Amino acid sequence: MEKQIIFWQNSADESWTTAEMLFKSKRYNHCLFFCHLTLEKCLKGLIVAKTKTAAPYIHDLEKLAIMTKLKFSPDQLKDLRVITKFNISARYENIKLDFYKICTKDYAKNYFNISNQLFLWLKKQYRKK
Repeated sequence: MEKQIIFWQNSADESWTTAEMLFKSKRYNHCLFFCHLTLEKCLKGLIVAKTKTAAPYIHDLEKLAIMTKLKFSPDQLKDLRVITKFNISARYENIKLDFYKICTKDYAKNYFNISNQLFLWLKKQYRKK
């Protein structure tokens, strides 16, 4: 189990680095996709750490959050619901164009910052095993 936890932690860190680079290069839609990926990996690592079972093959951040058995605020859960949509919007061609249109610098900056706060909070939860 410890190897799986470390894998998810390292993979989340790597995805966050990619999100940061994409934001700096103004690739906002891709940045938000990697924000989602970062949080998904972090949550999956916490599921393994908290439940001692393998992470499920799902991408819904709110469902993953609930599986961690951590106490999330209503605002955190609301943000996770929004960020979950970045996975679908960035992945499927028929939805990409609409997603690309909303990914302005301000919109991306807002959710990049929210994702960063969630990421840092989730990383602290590993220490509370």
